[in-house]
Amino acid sequence: MRSYAESRFGSRRSQPVSALRFDINVDKSRHMENEQVILALAALAQSTRLDVFRLLVSAEPEGLPAGEVARRLAVPHNTMSSHLSILSRAGLVRSERFSRSIVYRADLDALRSAIAFLLKDCCGGRAEICAPLLAELTPCCPPKVTTDA
Repeated sequence: MRSYAESRFGSRRSQPVSALRFDINVDKSRHMENEQVILALAALAQSTRLDVFRLLVSAEPEGLPAGEVARRLAVPHNTMSSHLSILSRAGLVRSERFSRSIVYRADLDALRSAIAFLLKDCCGGRAEICAPLLAELTPCCPPKVTTDA
């Protein structure tokens, strides 16, 4: 007996689908990398999602439960769920279930990758063009000085 799909669309496949071959099926240009950065920037291009991401970065490495993120930003839970889902699909946040609660964490490696992607080859071999930008990024998080007194 034929399946619904075979009866509806016909059986056009005479042999099984082979595994995806990188050399044939995937564009070797930076298309996939471009798409990932576009997704990340698009996710952050909305005010609430940017606030969520910044909050999760500040809560590293512990992360925050979804309900706590919603409470701190005064956003309804169902709306927050949608925002967290968009950030997750963009690869900017990771989630982990603990009992009945889902804890979200910022994926700092994904942020680092997006920034590196934007900065790579930005100067076309002329370091003096990017030097001011890199100098401004460097002191953003100076190490904490501890005293043994």
